[in-house]
Amino acid sequence: MAFLCLFYLLLVGFLSKFQTVAAQVTDQDTMLAINKELEVPGWGDNGTNFCNWRGIGCNLNHSLVEGIALSRLGLRGNVTLISELKALKQLDLSGNNFHGPIPLAFGNLSQLEFLDLSLNKFEGLIPRELGGLRSLKSLNLSNNLLVGEIPNELQGLDMLEEFQISSNSFNGSIPSWVGNLTSLRVFTAYENELGGEIPDNLGSVSELKLLNLHSNQLTGQIPSNIFAMGKLEVLVLTQNRLSGRIPELVGNCKGLSNIRIGNNDLEGVIPKAIGNISSLTYFEADDNHLSGDIISEFAQCSNLTLLNLASNGFSGVIPPQLGQLVNLQELILSGNSLFGDIPEPILGCRSLNKLDLSNNRLNGTIPNDICNMSRLQFLLLGQNSIKGEIPREIGNCMKLLELQMGSNYLSGSIPSEIGRIRNLQIALNFSYNHLHGSLPPELGKLDKLVSLDVSNNQLSGTIPQSFKGMLSLIEVNFSNNLLSGPIPAFVLFQKSPNSSFWGNKGLCGEPLSFSCGNSDASGHEYYHHKVSYRIILAVIGSGLAVFVSVTVVVLLFMMRERQEKAAKSAGVADDVANDMPAIIAGHVFVENLRQSIDFDAIVKATLKDSNKLMNGTFSAVYKAVMPSGMILSVRKLKSMDRTIIHHQNKMIRELERLSKLCHDNLVRPFGYVIFEDVALLLHHYLPNGTLAQLVHGCSKQSAYEPDWPTRLSIAIGVAEGLAFLHHVAIIHLDISSGNVLLDANFRPLVGEIEISKLLDPSKGTASISAVAGSFGYIPPEYAYTMQVTAPGNVYSYGVVLLEILTTRLPVDEDFGEGVDLVKWVHGAPARGETPEQILDAKLSTVSFGWRREMLAALKVALLCTDSTPAKRPKMKKVVEMLQEIKQT
Repeated sequence: MAFLCLFYLLLVGFLSKFQTVAAQVTDQDTMLAINKELEVPGWGDNGTNFCNWRGIGCNLNHSLVEGIALSRLGLRGNVTLISELKALKQLDLSGNNFHGPIPLAFGNLSQLEFLDLSLNKFEGLIPRELGGLRSLKSLNLSNNLLVGEIPNELQGLDMLEEFQISSNSFNGSIPSWVGNLTSLRVFTAYENELGGEIPDNLGSVSELKLLNLHSNQLTGQIPSNIFAMGKLEVLVLTQNRLSGRIPELVGNCKGLSNIRIGNNDLEGVIPKAIGNISSLTYFEADDNHLSGDIISEFAQCSNLTLLNLASNGFSGVIPPQLGQLVNLQELILSGNSLFGDIPEPILGCRSLNKLDLSNNRLNGTIPNDICNMSRLQFLLLGQNSIKGEIPREIGNCMKLLELQMGSNYLSGSIPSEIGRIRNLQIALNFSYNHLHGSLPPELGKLDKLVSLDVSNNQLSGTIPQSFKGMLSLIEVNFSNNLLSGPIPAFVLFQKSPNSSFWGNKGLCGEPLSFSCGNSDASGHEYYHHKVSYRIILAVIGSGLAVFVSVTVVVLLFMMRERQEKAAKSAGVADDVANDMPAIIAGHVFVENLRQSIDFDAIVKATLKDSNKLMNGTFSAVYKAVMPSGMILSVRKLKSMDRTIIHHQNKMIRELERLSKLCHDNLVRPFGYVIFEDVALLLHHYLPNGTLAQLVHGCSKQSAYEPDWPTRLSIAIGVAEGLAFLHHVAIIHLDISSGNVLLDANFRPLVGEIEISKLLDPSKGTASISAVAGSFGYIPPEYAYTMQVTAPGNVYSYGVVLLEILTTRLPVDEDFGEGVDLVKWVHGAPARGETPEQILDAKLSTVSFGWRREMLAALKVALLCTDSTPAKRPKMKKVVEMLQEIKQT
């Protein structure tokens, strides 16, 4: 009997060992077959142990494959063979170029715990067979081309902790069984076409920490049960059709850092229980129907960094208690019915860089100490009833990029101290006020300013000659004032529409049709001839006669035209304020997007400043939400000499060609709309903003987590996009960190690629007199060549790379007078500084490996920004150098 037992044990051991050896042979054959199909870089040949291959993890006996991690290698091919690896527990194929349906055979991987197929081009339905993966803890299918409904077969995944299906085209509703997954901690399904209500049991039996469902078509209320367990940390429900009130139970979640519920139909008041959320960092509830007072309990959220309540129905005064939020960086309360003063305690928010109180009913004055907020970059107070004078202390807001005070009741003169705000770049707007006096010559020092609007005031005197120093100006408006004398001989002024100078009876010269007589061409002093009163009276009399005659003719013509319009509109009242511009042309190149696009909705979106996302050198970008729920990014081009009309067919051909450019790091237009002399280019909306916001915004936040590998990947992606453009003979006109957009996974996409073909000033296709490029990125040779070249692109890219490495702005007063980022970095040796001293210490001190890579990337940036164009490397070589840094 003992002999039989011993024999049995030996037999079992032999069979077990035989099975292990057989499995090892099977896995080895499978791995060789996978390598042959996928051609994975770094994988060995027949004589190499597959357990030592890149991204492969085996069990303790080095016999069975348990893990495959092949993320971001640009792989393509058939991955079905992987299903033969029966011991596989982890499979990461994210960030590649796999396409076709997800293999049904993946459902046979019974040991699988982690499956990540995100950032590929898998299409079709989610295989029902995946419901058999009972050990699965993490499933990520985001950023693919998947369609259909979430299959009910997945409800058997009892162990699931992370369920991510974002950025696909799923429809139907969120199944109620998702709320029954007791281990669920992360659920993301944003950027799909999901409808119906959010299951009311979601979060009621699980420790749900992250819920992100933005950009869908969800309806109904926000379920209270989401907050029941008190574990929620991130809630993102923006861009849906949710209604009802914000649940009172939200205060249960003490660890909730992110509440983003904007662009819905929510109503009622904000619960005071918000004050219980000590960890709250972001609160966005813009574009809803919320009402009542802005609760003072926000002041108890000491970590609050962003508070956005724009475009709601809030009334009352701004709570002075908000001044206790020492970490607050953005306060956006525009588009409400707030009244009263700007509270003095708000000035204690020393970290504030954006204060947007525009489009309210504020009726106080501007505090003299407004610039106590030393980091302020955006001060938006337009469309209120603010009275009094503009305080001269406004000149102390040295970091301001945009100053909007139009449509108020401001009086007094424009302070000359504004000329000290040398960073002012996006806009300076004092229009529709009661300002008087002369234009301060000091404004001419604002050499980065893009838009200046002082229209509809009572300003007098001449337009100062010093304004010719405003080299970056694209838009000006001096209309409806009391200005006189010749318009300075400045290319931007001469190329501006004459409406920019209308309503100033004393102004003369180009672009107005009124000649300045014998005034000299340079327009220095306006020379007045002495003439007799008789001649003056005769001229006035003749002028009046001509004026009356012309006026009568014009009025008759206008009356006739109005009657014709009224007849055509078949009884519709002629309300000019509500007229939509006539759309001349529009087309969507991608067929499956056409049903989701509404041209009228796009045009309406670009007529509202509240939708403006950013101002570029050649265009403005707007956010447009379609009736279908789809979100677009719309780039608005506006030429000054009817270029778009005259070259419409050529422009459309160029857009169609550009839409076919196939590269993962380029923002390509997928359609256009043309009205009047305006072209709107349609792009996909990218939620993570720009590289500039990432580098100069996130790095300053207290919760900032340094991530050099992400920055290096971004730098490589931008370089690859530009190298591709140069390969197809396209030179970019405006390379800057603000023109690099980031998708949901922080993949960089270079924007404005179409500008060089549509509005290139060097080719005479448009009358844009601005410098081609953004301030701080323009290569030195441009000053005398006025030509945009490939080596110039390399220089601009080098500036972007320096931004990534140093987290410094391209132009900063800290560098000293006349010194930009490039000169500051190149001048480090002369100052006795080592390269380590100019790198961002938050990154370079994390690890020796990061520091070594950053120093290598710094050498590349120095080569790119060489003052001699011929010494700069080509973009293809830049890509090679950066990829070598990443690989080594």
